[in-house]
Amino acid sequence: MAKGVRRVRSRFGGRLEPLSRVRLILHEGRGELCTVTSAETVNAHATIRERREPLERAAQACDAVLRLFDAAEPNRPAYNLLCQELLLLDDEAAAATRAQALAFRLKLLLAAGFVPELSACASCGDADHGLAAFSASAGGVVCASCEAGSFPLGHDAREFLSTALARPLAEAPSAPDPALRQAERAIGETLEHHAHVRLRRVT
Repeated sequence: MAKGVRRVRSRFGGRLEPLSRVRLILHEGRGELCTVTSAETVNAHATIRERREPLERAAQACDAVLRLFDAAEPNRPAYNLLCQELLLLDDEAAAATRAQALAFRLKLLLAAGFVPELSACASCGDADHGLAAFSASAGGVVCASCEAGSFPLGHDAREFLSTALARPLAEAPSAPDPALRQAERAIGETLEHHAHVRLRRVT
C-alpha cells in the first residue's frame, strides 16, 4: 500500500509509476500487505512511455516475469534480466524488435531452469543426424527417430535460439519471420508444458 499517493502533494509523486525501477522501504504489518514508507527512483524509464512499441514490449516483459516467477521468491537472474530489458527499451537508438523480445523470453526460460536442449536430440542424445523438429515434452530439439509429437523446427529457427542464448540481450540476433514464428512456438510450448504458463504472442 502507498498511502496518500493520489494526493497532489504526495511525497511519492511519480516515483511509483508503472515500469519505473525504484528502491523502496516497506513497513510489514500484520496482514499480507506492506506499506510503502519511502520511495527512491533508480531509473524512471521515461522514454519507454513516449513510444507505443517499446511500451508494449516493456508491458509484455513485466507480464512474463509476473506469470513465470513467484513474487514471494527472489530470483536475481530474472530481476537483472528484466532490468536489462527495460534499459534497452528505454534507449531511443535501440529497436524494440520481435527478435529481441523473443530473446528476452528465451533467457527467462534459462533463469527459470527450463531452457530447451538445442545441440543434440533431447530424447536420445544423437547430435549427428538431422535435428529438424522440436518437442516441449522431450525438452528440446529432436531427431527424425524421436520426432513423434513434435513440430518442424528449421535450421534458421534453431540457429536463432542457440545464438540468442549465447549472446548478451543487447546483441540479440535477427532471423526471418518464419524462423521467428517457429522460435516463438518452441518457447511458448516449453513454457506451457513445464511451467504451465501461457504468454501473449509477440507481434
